[in-house]
Amino acid sequence: MGLQYIPNKQHLDKSGTYVRILFVDFSSVAFNTIIPTLLQTKLTQLSVPNSICQWITSFLTDRQQLVRLEKFTSNSCIISTGAPQDCVLSPLLFFLYTNDCTSKDTSVKLLKFADVTTPIDLIQDGDAYRKVVKELTAWCSLNNLEFHMLKTVEMIMNFRRNPPALSPLTIMNSTVTAVETFKFLGSIISRDLKWDTHIDSIVKKAQ
Repeated sequence: MGLQYIPNKQHLDKSGTYVRILFVDFSSVAFNTIIPTLLQTKLTQLSVPNSICQWITSFLTDRQQLVRLEKFTSNSCIISTGAPQDCVLSPLLFFLYTNDCTSKDTSVKLLKFADVTTPIDLIQDGDAYRKVVKELTAWCSLNNLEFHMLKTVEMIMNFRRNPPALSPLTIMNSTVTAVETFKFLGSIISRDLKWDTHIDSIVKKAQ
């Protein structure tokens, strides 16, 4: 699934170009962050029929939740935020909830798959990447999502012979760690675009 989003090597062959990819991890399970009233507003803007909007809001609000451990059961509480885990409807609702989270710059692709959000920039000017990341951070703040900064990392692909040192990416006063490899949608991607690490992982599982 993630292979089609790997940067085109032809871009990296051009003079003065490189790629930065931000792998975002959210502080909470993303589906748990959906605000039903905000989702209803967004669905209305997408021309979803009002009856369906109201049904979805009813489905997501005033849900009872409790914990049962062996013979013991906790008191129940009412949940009116988020979508139920393991519900087939939840990924679709989250996709619609994040539909208005887009990149305004054509050089930066904002990949969204289920609860994965990943900005990919084919860079000739690094300012666009930082601007989109800043816009993404602001959007998350308005929509009840927050980056998990210990797990949010970036990968830089730079095939220039003498690449200049790049200033690190900073989000909310935290420096984002740059990684050599990352498992993305089931595939281990390496910054050198080689598949040795991914193949080794598959071989180990098969042994």
